[in-house]
Amino acid sequence: MSVYVDDAITVWRGRRWAHLMADTLGELHAMAARLGMPRRAFQDKRSGAHYDVSEDLRADALRLGAIAISRHRDREQVRAIIRIARSQWSGLDAGAS
Repeated sequence: MSVYVDDAITVWRGRRWAHLMADTLGELHAMAARLGMPRRAFQDKRSGAHYDVSEDLRADALRLGAIAISRHRDREQVRAIIRIARSQWSGLDAGAS
């Protein structure tokens, strides 16, 4: 079982962001907690369960044992991890209360 952080560094609001994903939701939430991220930062999305992490948090996640994955070099591995993340979506409509 593993936690992964991609190299999809996207610029948003003047900062660079990547995605933290894992083989299980338990591992994902545990790593996020170790990074000091609140549970409300969890992205329960149809596109894949994940946390958005800043460049600094990405570096911290790697120091804590997350595995770096590259959307450029490790395409098959990234696709497999995204399939797992998609399967972790709760199925709830984000707009539902």
